[in-house]
Amino acid sequence: MTSVTYANKAQRLLRTHGIQSRVVPTPKNIGSGCGYSLALSADTGMVTELLRKNGIKYKEVY
Repeated sequence: MTSVTYANKAQRLLRTHGIQSRVVPTPKNIGSGCGYSLALSADTGMVTELLRKNGIKYKEVY
């Protein structure tokens, strides 16, 4: 995520759509940034579309 604020906003948005997620520290081997990521086990295509439509910025999907 681009910030912890966006990570928390994304988590709330996903929850309203019945998608469980957790805000977790970004693993060091993935990269740098704000240091927070979302861990989830949902369809990433659907999740990224929800984030995009709601103006929630993210860096990458792994």
